Amino acid sequence: MKKYRFKHQNEEDIKAYIKANKLDAQKTDSGLYYSIFKEGEGKRPSADSNITIDYFGYFTDDEAFDQNQNFEINLSEVIAGWTEGIQLFKEGGEGILLIPAHLGYGIEDNGSIPGGSVLIFDVQLKKVN
Repeated sequence: MKKYRFKHQNEEDIKAYIKANKLDAQKTDSGLYYSIFKEGEGKRPSADSNITIDYFGYFTDDEAFDQNQNFEINLSEVIAGWTEGIQLFKEGGEGILLIPAHLGYGIEDNGSIPGGSVLIFDVQLKKVN
């Protein structure tokens, strides 16, 4: 029951954020919301691709929790929201991912990220390595 409440609250929080920021966002079957601002022209990564990415991570109250430039990682080693969401971009693409807790770190605290948090990432996919 606790998980359901988080999912429901996450959905409300994401919708409110989208409305307040006038985003044109799409929702996937998993519950991930995304908006692509720049399509990009390169190839798309797969779920096990190595990528180079710039990102800025924050909560719905705009409090930042992480950022990185030219970050290299394999998409099989990240949270489910990234594995799914980054595949929606082509190299050079830019946009935003709005990730509910069940696709992020779940209901348990993870370092500076409180359990049940919606995670928002501004991303630019630099390269599929």
